[in-house]
Amino acid sequence: MPLVTTSLLQSLPPIPLSPALPQHQSGSNYSNRGAFRVSAIARSEDDYHATLRALNSRGRSPRKSLGQHYMLNSEVNERLVAAANVREGDVVLEIGPGTGSLTNVLINAGATVVAIEKDPHMAALVGERFAGVERFSVLNKDFTKCHIRSHLDSLMQRGASVNRGSRYAKVVSNIPFNISTDVVKHLLPMGDVFSEVVLLLQNETALRLVDAPLRTSEYRPINIFVKFYSDPEYIFKVERSNFFPQPKVDAAVVTFKVKKAADYPPVASAKAFFSLINSAFNGKRKMLRRSLQHICTSQKVEKALTNIGLPVTARPEELTLDQFVRLHNLIVEEQCFLPS
Repeated sequence: MPLVTTSLLQSLPPIPLSPALPQHQSGSNYSNRGAFRVSAIARSEDDYHATLRALNSRGRSPRKSLGQHYMLNSEVNERLVAAANVREGDVVLEIGPGTGSLTNVLINAGATVVAIEKDPHMAALVGERFAGVERFSVLNKDFTKCHIRSHLDSLMQRGASVNRGSRYAKVVSNIPFNISTDVVKHLLPMGDVFSEVVLLLQNETALRLVDAPLRTSEYRPINIFVKFYSDPEYIFKVERSNFFPQPKVDAAVVTFKVKKAADYPPVASAKAFFSLINSAFNGKRKMLRRSLQHICTSQKVEKALTNIGLPVTARPEELTLDQFVRLHNLIVEEQCFLPS
């Protein structure tokens, strides 16, 4: 595997200065979001040269198979932590800490950080960097196979004694783009553990997860899932030039305010609800009365659609979360087959 050599470090262009960033204003209009993007900003010794030197010290180059792209911009890390409102005593899960540039900002904010790193070389590197920090631990594990609760329980109890308002942990991560959907699916149903999840994602993925328009190819079951379990918000865009190696796409920061079970949409069974969603979208261009035939008769589906004010010819990409909830509940009332 090639090294990140000194010549490579010297050949990288400096990150130019840009004007101060405007304050974020919430809103779902994509055209307004460009105002919040983070261009390549003045480099930090910690995040620019230190990241590359850390890789070079281990003879490592980023692994494409693991989706490794390292942040070189300290301001992005600062704004990522600010988006999660990290405070003294908070317990924070970080997925894929890499060389620890974001970890450093989290620790400086007073958080206790549990980092999960799949790459054993990077786990060793970040473990050595923060070896003297009591409020840090790193697990050399695959996040998708890790039992998060068992690692956070005792830390949450300790954190609650420091910060009485903090009953839940937070997630703050610059995650590999290739596991974005898996991470979101894994974390958002954990409202009993996390209060919010703040992720740096591929920009197109961020836009799609937060507000994919109805009646488009971008509207998928994951959109229903995200809004069932959380309140998502697109915060700001991060240009690709802030990463090493530079990816082919820009990134963005998204916050997911994770719902507690009492705040989920009113369905008898989440498992049954998402079984209906998946069945509906398996035949995306089909009318619901046809794609749901194995669950309920066409006549009963048509009746349910009529009762919620939709045409009997409705297709899945035309229904909001609320309409799917109402459709599901009417189908349950008809005693159609759904897994419990």
